[in-house]
Amino acid sequence: MQVEVDTLTIELSTTTHDSRPVFITGNFCKWLPDLEAYRMTMVSPGNYRYQFPEDLELPDPIEYKYTRGGWNQVELDLAGRPYGNRLIKAGETLVKDHVIRWQTDISTKADLSPIVETVAEAFEIAQFSRTRRVRVLLPQDYYENPDQRYPVLYMTDGQNLFGEGSEYGNWEIDKSLAELAKAHKAGVIVVAVDHGEEDRVQELSPYDNTKLGKGHGAKFLQFIAGPLKTHIDQKYRTKPDRLNTGIGGSSVGGLLSMYAALMFPQTFGKFMVFSPALWISEKVYFDAIHFFEPFETRIYLYAGGKEGTHMIPNVNKLKDTLETQSFGYSRVRIKSAVDAKGEHDEKQWSKEFPKAFEWLFFE
Repeated sequence: MQVEVDTLTIELSTTTHDSRPVFITGNFCKWLPDLEAYRMTMVSPGNYRYQFPEDLELPDPIEYKYTRGGWNQVELDLAGRPYGNRLIKAGETLVKDHVIRWQTDISTKADLSPIVETVAEAFEIAQFSRTRRVRVLLPQDYYENPDQRYPVLYMTDGQNLFGEGSEYGNWEIDKSLAELAKAHKAGVIVVAVDHGEEDRVQELSPYDNTKLGKGHGAKFLQFIAGPLKTHIDQKYRTKPDRLNTGIGGSSVGGLLSMYAALMFPQTFGKFMVFSPALWISEKVYFDAIHFFEPFETRIYLYAGGKEGTHMIPNVNKLKDTLETQSFGYSRVRIKSAVDAKGEHDEKQWSKEFPKAFEWLFFE
């Protein structure tokens, strides 16, 4: 939808000691970060102003950011991370913003770390009448390539995946993605969905268990495949087809990802299944017997030797069942990996993540 803006004015306050010019960029200029036409006027030290031309048609909503002349000089939040997209809805005529700090060292992004943005602090999950924090990790050059679209990997247990992690540990996928970017193998949008704390097992498990209670994993997948995916596909430049849409997780999250391969093949085509909690229900093997996906599908199975006596045999049993059912369909590829010393923890899954990620999306 295009809207005609009469006199939209933006006023910005920021630090006074930085002499670099300030530019506004966004979906109205293909996210080019240093166009002279969008250079702001300095009203006084630390205060800037920009007024859009009266006859200019702008998107609704307007998405935008501030830069000092390039994506390596972008606005940052208090923690020093790139600030999320700002929004202006139709009808607004005066917007006042403040930038806390700027990326000042051009070499800062030389580590190729992904851009982290919060999609929502409280994304509604209608299936549970609850909300959940959802974040994305964008390729480091996402805003430098406005015409490029990207595959998407949805991942559970978002608290444990990057940044400071949680009390349970940290996969450090942000560091892995930075390393993969050096080989141009990080061009995927990762969507991290937080778990439900004490409700985690019930939310993620697709099967009932006499000790754990009823599993609501199917509903959780309906949320990811439905409203969340719809929102991500609308907000970001994704490749929304099944072949470019993956899902991954560990433990009960790994079981959920396996269940997605069996029951949601119309949405997902790539699966990262780490240390799946197959002990929750034998029904997973019966569901696997009915596995039939003639379209291209990739499943990465991982198990560690120190995760209990049943982990590796159970994963091998699952793999054999899947391969039997997909026999004759060369487009179905299943890769298994075993670490005899691997334990059931974030540190181990951190080591396995870049191997699985590269095989799923870039082999």
